[in-house]
Amino acid sequence: MSAHLVDDLFRHRYGRMVAGLCRALGPGRLDLCEDVVQDAMLRALRSWPAEGVPDNPEAWVFRVARNLAIDRLRRQKLADKVEGELQLWAERERARHEPAEPAEIADDTLRLLFLCSHPAVPVDARVPLILKTVCGFGVPAIARALLQKDATIAQRLVRAKARLQEAEIVFEMPPAEQLPQRVELVLQVVYLLFNEGYRAHAGSLLVQKELIDEAVRLGSLLLELPASRTPAVHALMALMLLLGARVPARVDAAGDLLTLAEQDRSRWDQRWLQAGFHHFARSIGGDVLTAYHCEAAIASLHAAAKEYAQTDWRRIVQEYDRLMALAPSPIVQLNRAVALAKLDGPAAGLAALQPLQQDRTLQDYFLLAATTAHLHWANGDHAAAARELARAAAMPSSEPEQRLLQRRLLACRRGEPAPAW
Repeated sequence: MSAHLVDDLFRHRYGRMVAGLCRALGPGRLDLCEDVVQDAMLRALRSWPAEGVPDNPEAWVFRVARNLAIDRLRRQKLADKVEGELQLWAERERARHEPAEPAEIADDTLRLLFLCSHPAVPVDARVPLILKTVCGFGVPAIARALLQKDATIAQRLVRAKARLQEAEIVFEMPPAEQLPQRVELVLQVVYLLFNEGYRAHAGSLLVQKELIDEAVRLGSLLLELPASRTPAVHALMALMLLLGARVPARVDAAGDLLTLAEQDRSRWDQRWLQAGFHHFARSIGGDVLTAYHCEAAIASLHAAAKEYAQTDWRRIVQEYDRLMALAPSPIVQLNRAVALAKLDGPAAGLAALQPLQQDRTLQDYFLLAATTAHLHWANGDHAAAARELARAAAMPSSEPEQRLLQRRLLACRRGEPAPAW
């Protein structure tokens, strides 16, 4: 029981305890904040089985972490600057027998999220820093999640923390005039984290649900305070929830990928769908249209269709047109071509894909070759389809995606009709 409780505390309270310490100690001592919280958790694992679980477990862990921090700072003769604020934090926690989610603590965690997404932090270190500092992931777990080597992640974290220290970043919410830009930066990082969980780029698993859950948790955190409760945040939450609802149906019992046309929609998570539609309705209240609004609208149209055959492809193409006007990219153009093919036929889709075939950013992107293959296949050209499928199979992708490509290649070479996708 105590081990399970410590694990639950680590997963759900680690970030806010680090944030509370970081407010007092400053971003330059982020390593110390993380270390003492982890040490306090280890002490709980050792002592609680013998001594019993305290009445207020979170306050116990924070008190131990605070004392460890003060001891280390005393040895450096720096404790007087922070002991008073840490004491106030601890007294506030001790006085609460049933810890709730007070605004000041949520605010500290939100500040930590903004800190990890600060412009001073290198772009490739922002997601690892959030996973390490806010979510409590260890370096090996982050490396596995992001398909990187442990040493690479460790170097990025060291570089990020050094930049925070060098820039003397203050642990506070951005000023009002910077808030829209900084919220947008945080949203980009959260969405990147979600995408890492929703579709792995390599490895044996297509989905990493823990990353999806963390991204949704961070989005919820942004909505806790008025300063970051914006229509764009609601739109991103809607998008993540509507897509995340599909996760139970995205692979079969063997772990093989199921396309949207093959999924059993009764297995989609109804609670996530309802929450997604709720946030989508809330997102419409503003006068600013973002890419997240368009993507959430597309996801809502898929979610509203009871069956794949009932999908409103015309409206989806219209949303992609709006998305292309707001945030054009080769990936958006590729996805629009798929929707256009559903609406006007495979020849129209192939014509829309033609400008992308020479795009250098998509040279190793297997979905372009796989999409081109399927449209040739649906158009009756099995030879061209087989060539593109073989090309797609030679590009980087996850193992479930590789298995799907190989199955499709065999079916195409046997002359079978193009499957639904």
